[in-house]
Amino acid sequence: MSTKLDLPQSRIEVVLEAIRRGILTHELRPGQPLVEAELAAEFGVSKTPVREALKILSHSGLVQSVAYKGMRVQTVDSELITSVRDLRLLIEPEAVRRAVAEGSEGFLGEARRSLETARRLIDQGGDRAGLSLVNRDFHSLLYAGCGNPLMREVLDNLRDRTALISVVAWHDAEGRVLHPSEFEWDEHRDILEAAEAGDAEGAARLTTGHISRFFERVLAGDG
Repeated sequence: MSTKLDLPQSRIEVVLEAIRRGILTHELRPGQPLVEAELAAEFGVSKTPVREALKILSHSGLVQSVAYKGMRVQTVDSELITSVRDLRLLIEPEAVRRAVAEGSEGFLGEARRSLETARRLIDQGGDRAGLSLVNRDFHSLLYAGCGNPLMREVLDNLRDRTALISVVAWHDAEGRVLHPSEFEWDEHRDILEAAEAGDAEGAARLTTGHISRFFERVLAGDG
């Protein structure tokens, strides 16, 4: 982890993003203990912003609290993977269908910019955390205009868990990156093009296929 943080923003927000990036770069591994005092010393802050950041990350699914052992990075197992998959397949395609049918052009413009950012990150290589976060935001922008706040809330609560699953799937046991996400980018492009064309059913169908294939690869151990 990088040392002393420059804290022009809220200390909690800065610490939160630093820990999230540490997890999504695989620098902080699944199951690794997260000790408040150690992180506070690392970042040059008091324990309070670290404690609050860990609480937020616990709610988003990147950090778990273990009885009598404190906080640690969330582990990824088949139960977590299938639980996230099932919820996303049940809700996300319908949310995308509704958003496209509602004509959420503003969100689609942001999704297009997110897709372009992902393209640059893939071409540059290396920033897996950045790519994972951009992919996470891309999906949320596609369903943002669905018109159902509870549907959005459920899906938003799965974003960090999906990002963690992605990062773990991209590495082997020694932490080496297995492959780029070229095919995922192509699938994102196809979904967005359907959405931009106003094809709500097509965008929903492509979203279902994209989510299914992603989790098939993860569960097969192919990354």
